[in-house]
Amino acid sequence: MTEPSTAEEASRLYAMSVEMADRVSARRGLANQFYLSIETLLLGVPAFLGLNSSAPGLDPLRATLLAAIGVVVSAAWWLQLRSYRQLNTAKFEVILKMEVDHFHIHPFTDEWNSLKKDRVAGWRGRYAELGTIERVVPIVFLLANIFVGLWAWL
Repeated sequence: MTEPSTAEEASRLYAMSVEMADRVSARRGLANQFYLSIETLLLGVPAFLGLNSSAPGLDPLRATLLAAIGVVVSAAWWLQLRSYRQLNTAKFEVILKMEVDHFHIHPFTDEWNSLKKDRVAGWRGRYAELGTIERVVPIVFLLANIFVGLWAWL
């Protein structure tokens, strides 16, 4: 990383880096909404048609096709979350280095150190990152889609 020539330039670059990291997080949230909507639709159609006695049933081949699409969407979702995590990790490594090299206060470094050392009483031994938790959701949908695909043939 090229060193900024002045404190003002370092502050400007720091603010821009924090803003860009925030934008990546916002895009990740929008992507999660998109994938959640798609998965809800893919799982909802077979459920609605299977539970609604007045609606025509969904034949096993179509239900399996919807489930297969759901598996692919779940895998794409998980891979995209992994990519966002890698991108944010790189962005925050730069932000943390800028804090240490150019500023007397280190809000993100201090926040991260506090989260890593403090135990979460009564629940877990340590802080569970949101990225870790949110990557479980596509796996749950993947398993649900596999179940629907298999259940359609029973």
